[in-house]
Amino acid sequence: MQTMRLTVLLAATITTGMMAGLFYAYSISVMPALRGADAAVLVEVMQRINRAITNGWFFLCFAGALVFSAAATVLYAIDGPAEVLLPTAIGLVLYAGQLVLTAGLHIPLNNALEAAGSADPAAARRAFEPRWVRWNHARTLLCTGSFVSLCGALAQV
Repeated sequence: MQTMRLTVLLAATITTGMMAGLFYAYSISVMPALRGADAAVLVEVMQRINRAITNGWFFLCFAGALVFSAAATVLYAIDGPAEVLLPTAIGLVLYAGQLVLTAGLHIPLNNALEAAGSADPAAARRAFEPRWVRWNHARTLLCTGSFVSLCGALAQV
């Protein structure tokens, strides 16, 4: 049982860390690079990114981080050291918060950008960029907090 708990916690930590890194990359490189681009370029690039990112590898980490974190929390709640349970549960809650933000804000903004096409890129950009960027920083922090908490749990094993 101990090996299974540790394996699941490690998988949760790795997948959460990968998601935190992805969101961080948008915050420090992708969106700052696009900030200086023409509106039509930003719209086209983000539409292409949003299409390309919907793949199995992304989904493995995006959903896997939640599944592995939930499984680790349950496994440590059933039969594990209490000092590992709390940071694991905190990691789960923070990651779930990131998912709520992504589902409630980022996905709708991405879908609206896709639907806007290229008819009025300046208007599409105004409706998309400020909110998407601001809240991407928030989900980066949530995801990074989750990763740090899960690392803390691993340190207690």
